[in-house]
Amino acid sequence: MDPPIHHPLGKRPAAEDDSVISDCESGVSGGDTAAGFVPADENADLVRTRFVRGLAAHGLKPEVLAVGRNACSSVMAQARQHSFHVFARAVAKLRDGNANVKFAWYGASSKEEISDIVQNGFFGHAHGNGLRLFPQDSPLESVKSSVVDKDGLRHLLLCRVILGKTELVPRDSNQCRSSSEEFDSGVDDLSNPKEYVIWCNQINTHVLPEYVLSFRFPSPLKGHVKIGEPLRPSSPWMAFPALISVLSKILPPPDIAYIAKFHKDYREKRISRYELIQKVRVIAGDKLLFSVIKSFRAKKIPASFKANKGNEWQAESQQLERLQHQWT
Repeated sequence: MDPPIHHPLGKRPAAEDDSVISDCESGVSGGDTAAGFVPADENADLVRTRFVRGLAAHGLKPEVLAVGRNACSSVMAQARQHSFHVFARAVAKLRDGNANVKFAWYGASSKEEISDIVQNGFFGHAHGNGLRLFPQDSPLESVKSSVVDKDGLRHLLLCRVILGKTELVPRDSNQCRSSSEEFDSGVDDLSNPKEYVIWCNQINTHVLPEYVLSFRFPSPLKGHVKIGEPLRPSSPWMAFPALISVLSKILPPPDIAYIAKFHKDYREKRISRYELIQKVRVIAGDKLLFSVIKSFRAKKIPASFKANKGNEWQAESQQLERLQHQWT
């Protein structure tokens, strides 16, 4: 069993378990880190080792270029950190002294997204029924959800997460909040969870980004595991208003509002076209975008997506993967 990652600066908060990293401070580890992060402390090697080991089990050999640590340098970042500890103590009181704090990975679309999360929290980055993160010893799914940036790198956030008492929430579930006051969060498997679900009303109080890990795969990937690559459709150009119009029939209104806002920011030259595309990919997902682009040629919306409003993804996964292969 791996040793826990301890607080290097002293006693951990009583509400947190042995796997908890320390409060936000600066440290030392090489490489360029995202804005809001500083070179990592003595825990960097342990974070790196666990990540590499988790992917090695799937035959993947990532090259880790940098591990950064959340500096919590702004007043609001410090406030979110304090809020996290307050809620950890509160959940511990409700759950017989155990807040069930764990580490979990989040796959980011870019350094810009990470910087936005550090500055403003996860609000706006959770879509559907909540924020989905993956256990520290299972980084593969977070790698799949990450996006290769213009420098050829991927970025993951390692977060502390207050799980409290968990309930079963299948991946295709439409549930968007705890089923009762007895539960605090969701998991895909009660005995061996591979996915955590933090409800939208808790994402800025129950999730605290601690580390950012930047990496790449140095050689072409081989084997049975497929890692998603940047969206490069060879389809005809699709005007953004047309894309928003189609997505509005599929995605919930809050997601469409965010997409419209990002498009407005792009038109006013507040963000680049690359940043706009990455943000839309995070919200809509590559599978849906591939399907919409494909269907645009036929001038129709995918029947299954229209009927289910984009909620029943699993039944379409194999079909959409084949579609993705055709368009990359």
